[in-house]
Amino acid sequence: MNFVPRGIVLPVVTPTDEQGAFSEARYRSLLRFWMEGGVHGVFPFGTTGEFYAFGDDVLRRMIDISLEVGQDRLTVYAGANHITPKGVIKLARLAEDAGAHALSVLTPMFVSQTQEELYQYYKTISEGTRLPIVIYDNKGKTNVHVMPETVARLAELENIVALKDSTGDMTNTEECIRLTRHRDDFHVLMGRDTTIYAGLHYGCTGAITSCGNIAPRLAVDIYEKFQAGDMAGALDAQFRLSRLRIATNMATFPVVIKEGLRLIGQEAGDCQAPILPLNEGQRGKLAEVLREIQLL
Repeated sequence: MNFVPRGIVLPVVTPTDEQGAFSEARYRSLLRFWMEGGVHGVFPFGTTGEFYAFGDDVLRRMIDISLEVGQDRLTVYAGANHITPKGVIKLARLAEDAGAHALSVLTPMFVSQTQEELYQYYKTISEGTRLPIVIYDNKGKTNVHVMPETVARLAELENIVALKDSTGDMTNTEECIRLTRHRDDFHVLMGRDTTIYAGLHYGCTGAITSCGNIAPRLAVDIYEKFQAGDMAGALDAQFRLSRLRIATNMATFPVVIKEGLRLIGQEAGDCQAPILPLNEGQRGKLAEVLREIQLL
């Protein structure tokens, strides 16, 4: 496949109205905000998008709206997450029909697979869709980890084109890149906001960054300044984004992302229950961080 995932991709929030239902109007407004910030792609139904709380109809509408508003400026990655390959393939076909450019497939949840079972899981999915597939490894959320050796095996499959490494372990990132660097058809995307700059030095082709929802220009600056050879500028942008990412640890993810958007004037609604809004003390701390990094 010729598909190369590049640049800054946002695992977008799923904006809601006051009743907790998906808000098309707010999503369109957010897309315009993110595009003004220069982002290269969007990824509906990731962890930041609370994929577990919404139906397939919402995924379809988010893909449709992303393609409509983004036109030729945004690459659209659809989250296809399920415990079984059959469930993922169903979502993959929905994404194909909608015109998404690629899939992000999270490791299965709840069931603790062996590496051979993970290999067969992704192999079965790859045979069930024409879309390019990004392996999404988020061990902290699923307690399932795709070992670098398994990533290298999966890279041999035609339409498995990339890994999103959200482990936060730079040794893991390095090993995945080392074991696949001889291939020009497989790439690694950084999935931890605090290590985008480091990942680019190792050879990542971009990043999928949750805090880019609030600070799209800051995230894009890390990538674009790095590409332009402005290492000092890229590192400064990384330090500022990292300050925001660390602040997300004050509450259940992704409530800080949605509350941060609200504080900067980009309404995305509340997170789905059982996630609670920030209390006043937490909101004050978040506002202080946003002022420190010059977003307020």
